[in-house]
Amino acid sequence: MIILIFFLAHWYLSLFTQTFFHHRYAAHQMFTMSKGWEKVWFILSWLWQGSSYLSPNTYGILHRQHHAYADTEKDPHSPKYSKSLFDMMWKTKVIYSDIFYGRVKTDEKFTKNLPEWKSFEKFADNWMIRISWGLLYIGFYAIFATHWWMFLLLPIHFVMGPFHGAIINWFAHKIGTVRFRVNDTSKNLIPIDFLMLGESYHNNHHTKPNSANFGHSWYELDPVYYFIKLFEKLKMIEMKPKPVMVRAK
Repeated sequence: MIILIFFLAHWYLSLFTQTFFHHRYAAHQMFTMSKGWEKVWFILSWLWQGSSYLSPNTYGILHRQHHAYADTEKDPHSPKYSKSLFDMMWKTKVIYSDIFYGRVKTDEKFTKNLPEWKSFEKFADNWMIRISWGLLYIGFYAIFATHWWMFLLLPIHFVMGPFHGAIINWFAHKIGTVRFRVNDTSKNLIPIDFLMLGESYHNNHHTKPNSANFGHSWYELDPVYYFIKLFEKLKMIEMKPKPVMVRAK
């Protein structure tokens, strides 16, 4: 039971930082926060993502490119231009590394206003740090696992962040429902998203990429949106004002 609780905690906490901080904040700038709160979320992302920590800065660039070039050869992760799930994720890993280490020049339109903390990113990306996280997971399982099959969950811990990304970037472009017609293959993966904290409403998101609420129907619950509203009330973040439509005279 302890192992399952630990696995679920890691699953949802890692996913929360990815969808709240990396996706909705860094990539889409759906709300603003102070530099102090930015640093808090950098640290929480590292703590909760652990060995698979993703740079919010690099993630933001990749995701902006995904929206700009969805399902074209320039898309950093499109099933349409990949032989398999693993082929797509390896391509994404190579592009991610090239951007993170500055081996390629990135167009300014993809880098504007991204969160940045270079010294922390250098620390969090260190392979000794990543391996240390992995050893902590192994040690925890060695102490608390009560059945051999529980150890089969360990590889997911090691790559939790990319694992979440693979679910959406592959399967939500392969299977599911299309509620809105868009110029790509995005789909809503599951009708009630208890698994991915709203990220499964991928077709909704591609239709309205700047909407903080990924659920567009009464039954489409996006739990992270309610946290966003809570954080707004607590003055941790500030929602960007919606554009006002002015009728021409």
